Amino acid sequence: MTDFGKYLTDYLNRYLTMECGCSYQTVKQYSATFMLFIQYMYKIELIAPEKLFLKEITKERVLGFLHWLEETRKCSISTRNNRLSALRSFFKYLQYREVKGMAYWQAILSIKQKRTPFKEMSYLTTEGVQALLEQPDLSTRKGRRDFILMGLLYDSGARVQEIINLTPENIRLGETTTVKLHGKGNKIRVVPLSTNQVKNLRLYMEENNLFASQYRCHPLFPNPKGERLTRMAVLDIVKRHAKNARKQYLELIPSNISCHTFRHSKAMHMLEAGINLVYIRDFLGHASTTTTEIYARASEKLKEQALEKLAPGIIQESKTAWQKDGDLMEFLKALQVKYK
Repeated sequence: MTDFGKYLTDYLNRYLTMECGCSYQTVKQYSATFMLFIQYMYKIELIAPEKLFLKEITKERVLGFLHWLEETRKCSISTRNNRLSALRSFFKYLQYREVKGMAYWQAILSIKQKRTPFKEMSYLTTEGVQALLEQPDLSTRKGRRDFILMGLLYDSGARVQEIINLTPENIRLGETTTVKLHGKGNKIRVVPLSTNQVKNLRLYMEENNLFASQYRCHPLFPNPKGERLTRMAVLDIVKRHAKNARKQYLELIPSNISCHTFRHSKAMHMLEAGINLVYIRDFLGHASTTTTEIYARASEKLKEQALEKLAPGIIQESKTAWQKDGDLMEFLKALQVKYK
């Protein structure tokens, strides 16, 4: 085994989980980055995996890898930056394991993240959420599952992976029903659910026997094999129902809808209802209100309200003189006809 193979194995199998407390999802994403990097080194740099030593990994080759991601694999800048973050994490780890190569590791760590172009946030109005939830066929078991899943995505403001990981034991029914979500970095938060969502969820769990003790750790939303849904499977559910909804409500359903759209929509609706940013931050599981503030910047309704408060009463709603003067209006209309 090469020194690269030795350290990478320790980094993925022990360091990320035992020392950093990273989730399985993080380890999976980081390992995918290194699979691509090894593929690049083999295909482009002509270095086979069994001959890939740390000394072969230079700043220039890492930059080449990032360029390859964008140009050959057509990855977005955001994806490119995520891959760089995974590589940077590994070389930070190496600084304390292989100090002889400190200068090389620090050269790689000096690579900057690319600035990403601002993307307009996609979110649904309350009418849009309702239109989307009308789509599943509630006469079928699959349709009822999709209805509850999309409703919970919105009501809890959860990330798609947090929904996928849910089991019946994460639902606490009571006077205030809550759902326990396992977020990024294994952080846990508990969020309340609305009355209607609780009623629907209870019926769904009863129908699928999810209150039975043997199913307490069973996926709340399984596939036909009884396994957890994948992220792509949930996205497919959302896209399929969004496509149908757009046939009826084109103006309500954005074309670029994703699972995260439900989370954005919930945050926007909470903000527009006057709920404090600090509570929204905790509800969404953000580390700081800086992340949450993007919703305040994106809300057209809040911008409109702010402008109205800025100078109330200065600009009055009134007909102008030329609108009041019927003879003048008739004169202007006559000119339009005359000079056609």
